[in-house]
Amino acid sequence: MNISDCMTREVRLIGPDATIQEAARLMAECDTGALPVSDDDRLIGMITDRDIAIRAIAQGLGPDAKVGEAMSGDLCYCYEDQPVGEVLRNMSELQIRRMPVVNRQKRLVGVVSLGDLARAGETHLAGAALNDISQPGGQHSQTTH
Repeated sequence: MNISDCMTREVRLIGPDATIQEAARLMAECDTGALPVSDDDRLIGMITDRDIAIRAIAQGLGPDAKVGEAMSGDLCYCYEDQPVGEVLRNMSELQIRRMPVVNRQKRLVGVVSLGDLARAGETHLAGAALNDISQPGGQHSQTTH
């Protein structure tokens, strides 16, 4: 099975100049914990509910702080035609729970989460990835910023 078979296709984007309060409202509206950040036509990062809590609020930034100040800029993505197992291994190694999905022209076509993969029947692989992701530290640890 490829990622295109289980990803979430309808994805809302936010710009780096939007406020973190706007991002939080959009997350609540969409019932999601992450939003891809785009600048014009280019995907430049992701902002998660954890980014808002740890990189913004905990650091004293208020609701008017810009998404660009709190987002994760080192963007990890996968291709829509990649096999699920390969993407899960990458998510596990990178310790991330969600990943933008792009086509071969690098245009955003969706987002895949561990939940998407578990619902698609990949519960064993998703569980193993979650175990690895939940280990302290790693490339995306927010305690090192």
